[in-house]
Amino acid sequence: MRASVHRRLSRHTRKAMELNSDHLPRCGKNAWEHFAHPADMGVRGLGRTRQEAYAQAALALTALTVDLDSIEPSTRVTVTCHETDPELLLVAWLNAVLFEMATQRMVFARFNTELDPAGLTAELWGEALDPAKHHPSTEVKAATYAALRVEQQPTGQWMAQCIVDM
Repeated sequence: MRASVHRRLSRHTRKAMELNSDHLPRCGKNAWEHFAHPADMGVRGLGRTRQEAYAQAALALTALTVDLDSIEPSTRVTVTCHETDPELLLVAWLNAVLFEMATQRMVFARFNTELDPAGLTAELWGEALDPAKHHPSTEVKAATYAALRVEQQPTGQWMAQCIVDM
C-alpha cells in the first residue's frame, strides 16, 4: 500500500485494516472491513444474506472516505443497478454509490438493498458532505474487478468484496 494513501486514511479505517479473514464475524452478524492491496484498498461486506453483504460493502466503501459516525442519515437517495451476475452487480452497485457521492456531494451511512432478478434497488441514507464536519480523508475513484468475489461462506454467511481504486 502506498504510504501517502495510508497516512490519509482515517483512524477508523486504519483500525479496520488490522482485521484479517481469521477474525471475520460468524454467520448472523453483519460487518465490513478493509483489506490491504499493494496499490489500492479492498472493501469487504459480510451479512446473513447477499443483499446485507452488499450493504456492508457500501459501508466499507464510505468508511474509506469519512468516519461513518460523523454522518447523519437524514436524506434518502434511491439507486437501481441492472446486472444479473452477482459479482458484476457488486461492482455496479459500489460504482453507483460513488456516483451518487460525487454528483450529489453526499456521504452515506445507511444502505437498504433489495435484490430482484434484474439486479438491485437500494435506498442510500446520508447527508450533504460538510468538510468541516466529515473531514474527508481520501477519494475513492472506482470499484474494480480485482479480487472480486461474492459468495456464501461455509458458515452460511455471505461475503462481497473487491478492490477499489484510490
